[in-house]
Amino acid sequence: MTFRKTRFKALRPLLLAGVAIVVLSGCASNRGSAPSPDYSGLSASQSQASLGELATRYKANPRDKNVVIHYAAALRAVGQPKQAIAVLEVGIDLHPGDADISVAYAKALTADGRFDQSLTVLDNVIRPDVPDWNALLVKGATLDQLGRNGEARQLYTQALTIAPSEASIEANLGLSYAMTNELTTAEHHLRRAVQMRGASSQIRQNLALVVGLQGRFDECRALYAAELPPDQVNNNMAYVRALLTQQNRWDMIAKS
Repeated sequence: MTFRKTRFKALRPLLLAGVAIVVLSGCASNRGSAPSPDYSGLSASQSQASLGELATRYKANPRDKNVVIHYAAALRAVGQPKQAIAVLEVGIDLHPGDADISVAYAKALTADGRFDQSLTVLDNVIRPDVPDWNALLVKGATLDQLGRNGEARQLYTQALTIAPSEASIEANLGLSYAMTNELTTAEHHLRRAVQMRGASSQIRQNLALVVGLQGRFDECRALYAAELPPDQVNNNMAYVRALLTQQNRWDMIAKS
């Protein structure tokens, strides 16, 4: 397995993370569906607590659109994309044509590896005359996971013209470049992302990862330490070093 393929697999899950959690009452967004909620940055105990609370709320009122979307996001965060898909399919039946649920559904499909189906859903949501930035973001992430990085970046750029201050778009653009080993460009976009509204801990950790992949371990550790407890920092540093071990990456860093 090549180093690029190893990094590609390592970065794939990050492309659908890094979006700030929005409150259950929902929030207004500029030109399109609301930002997708993200529970991926929570600890295991926090994830389970959130999932339990949302499951209770969903059972009490499965017609509540915001609860449906958040419950599905929480399910994805604990590695249950198929159940998230099932929840959203019920939601689609209850709210036909709703952009928020459709984008959440596409995101769950992508998390389950059903990329072509996800793209079909997104293409039905994205209007050429009034494109939805959140749908463009999820479509870009899906294309990145298919290795169609150039197409993905065009969509991220388009999304940024619609929502120029959304950290998740800039972060995914950075991760897209990281997937093709363009780490300086990746770092540039991630540093922009962490300065934007809605920048999450996950995005800041993604910046730490890209810094570490360039061999700047002290800076990488400091970035992780600002976000995580010491044991998780050590685990993440070991992960970075393991990635760099692939295909003699240490020698490549030494020569750069």
